[in-house]
Amino acid sequence: MIPWLGDTPAFPPTTLALRNPNGLLAAGGALTPDWLLAAYKAGIFPWFNEGEPILWWSPDPRLVVFPDQVRITRSLRKTLRNARYEVRLDSAFAQVIQACAEPRSHGAGTWITEDIQAAYIRMHELGHAHSVETWMDGELVGGLYGMALGRVFYGESMFSRRTDASKIAFAHLTRFLELRNFAVLDCQMTTGHLQSLGGREIPREAFVQMLGTLTREDRPPAPWPENGAQAPWT
Repeated sequence: MIPWLGDTPAFPPTTLALRNPNGLLAAGGALTPDWLLAAYKAGIFPWFNEGEPILWWSPDPRLVVFPDQVRITRSLRKTLRNARYEVRLDSAFAQVIQACAEPRSHGAGTWITEDIQAAYIRMHELGHAHSVETWMDGELVGGLYGMALGRVFYGESMFSRRTDASKIAFAHLTRFLELRNFAVLDCQMTTGHLQSLGGREIPREAFVQMLGTLTREDRPPAPWPENGAQAPWT
């Protein structure tokens, strides 16, 4: 059994999350900014399907990427040196989250519901949520979005309409985070794709302790500069 949350943004300790399914912590609450900020600062995120109540998760272990340890393969590095693409920040957040919500060929449905989209668009308007976008020939072909609090970036989802378009966005994100002195990129769930890019698992307890320090750093929420992720690759 998991608790049903009340009217104020207060969560049970992450140590009470279920082992199966891994990380399920609580249900209920809301997707308003106060709830989302409280959740992310505690290492918790919402994830649920259409028609379900809001479900809150904190899996153990946690997959993270340290920006200065991202793994760039030889083939991806060659792609990054190609001048045929442009990377922008925060220029098309709503388009990115809508693209991430599109059904994937390997699965049915999406967890990025209309309520989720509206909630994160609001967080973007407040300067907390950001998008990294890959553009080719004036077309948005890939990207990702997530939340930034203190020195932590919480990745939410990515999409790709051309080969390596999401990997290009991810690589430029890690370069941007490293230059801005971010300490960690939270990937939430373990996937082979993210592990291939340098993701590694750490215990949830260590992750939550890390957040206690990193999210307290005073960084006023604000839009990211549109051309802030442009960086040469060698």
